[in-house]
Amino acid sequence: MEAQTIKRKPVFVKADKLKPGTSGHTLTVKVVNSSPVKTVPSRGGRSSVIASRPSRIAECIVGDETAVIIFTARNEQVDLMKPGATLILRNAKIDMFKGSMRLAVDMWGRVEVTEPANFEVREDNNLSLVEYELVTVTRE
Repeated sequence: MEAQTIKRKPVFVKADKLKPGTSGHTLTVKVVNSSPVKTVPSRGGRSSVIASRPSRIAECIVGDETAVIIFTARNEQVDLMKPGATLILRNAKIDMFKGSMRLAVDMWGRVEVTEPANFEVREDNNLSLVEYELVTVTRE
């Protein structure tokens, strides 16, 4: 008898449930806008595949009917971040940048274009505008 890999059904979360330092999120979002941040030039002299390609980074506002958040798109992900596109972000994580939350999908996750969603993005609740302060909690 061979062992079967049991695939868990993804649990979709709403944007307003995202918290600092969490990962493994699957959510359906719409792209509100996307602006390229920088292209990191490739370093010459290395034969590495990674070093030979410039890395592109874009900061995108994505969200659903509960909230929006800044999504940091890297390389191929940048091409999918077209305003109005509906995407499924699989295994997304929250990175902290200067005290605010950013959503990202690294090599363990996936960004997929999907059918247009029928919700209006709630742009007045931007999670990336909330500043978090790192507080050390001591237990007594």
